[in-house]
Amino acid sequence: QVQLVESGGGLVQAGGSLRLSCAASGRTFRRYAMGWFRQAPGKEREFVAGISGSGASTDYADSVKGRFTISRDNAKNTLYLQMNSLKPEDTALYYCASRGTYGLGLSSYEYDYWGQGTQVTVSS
Repeated sequence: QVQLVESGGGLVQAGGSLRLSCAASGRTFRRYAMGWFRQAPGKEREFVAGISGSGASTDYADSVKGRFTISRDNAKNTLYLQMNSLKPEDTALYYCASRGTYGLGLSSYEYDYWGQGTQVTVSS
């Protein structure tokens, strides 16, 4: 059974940084694309960043390009999201997700396993 456990969320002031982690187990990590999504209160879940199985390909939502960096350590079965220059509008519950194929995906329906989420709150 695939398990994804996020950590690293918290409260930070605008302009600050956080690094999210997602520990994965239950499938051969390097074979599958991973992604980060977020959901703010009253809003739909949205794509933040995606990465292919090898880590060679990445993609980002326009709202986070240049501020967030997705990466993975296949030896440690861990996915990361480095978030810099945080803004109040980045406040949300952040989820990591595993896709059942190697290439990265941009839509939530392309992912078959999800973590429970970690809260990120950015104060102004």
